[in-house]
Amino acid sequence: MQILRGLYSHDTQGVAVTIGNFDGVHLGHQTLLSELKAVAKARGLQTAVVIFEPHPREFFTPQQAPARLTNLREKLELFRSLGVDRVYVCRFNAAFAQKTAADFIQALSEKIHAQFVLIGDDFRFGSGRVGDFALMQIMGERCGFEVRAVHSILHNGVRVSSTAVRVALAEGHLRLAREYLQRPYSISGRVVHGDAVGREMGFPTANIQLKHNLPPLKGIYVVAVHSDGVGVLQGVASLGIRPTLKHDAKYVLEVHLFEFSQQIYGKHLRVEFLEKLRDEEKYPNLEMLTRQIALDVENAKKWFREHE
Repeated sequence: MQILRGLYSHDTQGVAVTIGNFDGVHLGHQTLLSELKAVAKARGLQTAVVIFEPHPREFFTPQQAPARLTNLREKLELFRSLGVDRVYVCRFNAAFAQKTAADFIQALSEKIHAQFVLIGDDFRFGSGRVGDFALMQIMGERCGFEVRAVHSILHNGVRVSSTAVRVALAEGHLRLAREYLQRPYSISGRVVHGDAVGREMGFPTANIQLKHNLPPLKGIYVVAVHSDGVGVLQGVASLGIRPTLKHDAKYVLEVHLFEFSQQIYGKHLRVEFLEKLRDEEKYPNLEMLTRQIALDVENAKKWFREHE
């Protein structure tokens, strides 16, 4: 899979392209990409996805932007697994935000050689969000590419969307989120040094670097951890602000791995959230916190025994 920064390509082969944020790469996105691949195969085209980094809402209203489901690396890994040929990563900044809808459409035609464009019927683009599906169709005909709309995917009567996934995760409905995503929700990141409090309490943890300050879920979870060269490990994770230990409200993802003592600083781990055990709580002292962690570990091990 090729990853290109911006709307350009030295390859003049035509592409079938879709455009969006693709946060979570959920069932709706997967259905869209499946349709895109079918069209591309029938027409002898490459498949391409245009995404924006950061999310436009993070650029315009960072304080009101939704929690990220996937960082850029995670998103690209998912595209690769789904067989996408090219991904165009457009840096969303002040200059890009000022591009007109006509300029954007022209770039699709002249810079990346679009011959087929598949977008949602509610897709908006260009400065002031004035571009819509109708404009894309009209200008696409002039530029020589076909435009087709993809409609919403429903799951038990609910439209599958990044928002629906966020709501399911925030409410602790991990099975529902898994149905929307077609996989367990996960967060990946590099293991970094923490404050070693867990080790001092008898429960050493891997501190996973978070790329964004606001994760879509929080609490104590049963997790499966994936890492190249290590395999799949079972554990229990805490994702939150650690109210008993800290007061700076910074989110931290810590994972205690069962029956594991290898050195993994610097390794890249993917943490799958399988079951929520409880919400975060503030305890009056470390002794009570330690007892609760021991109970969390036992409950997580029990969950794995029951789901073998």
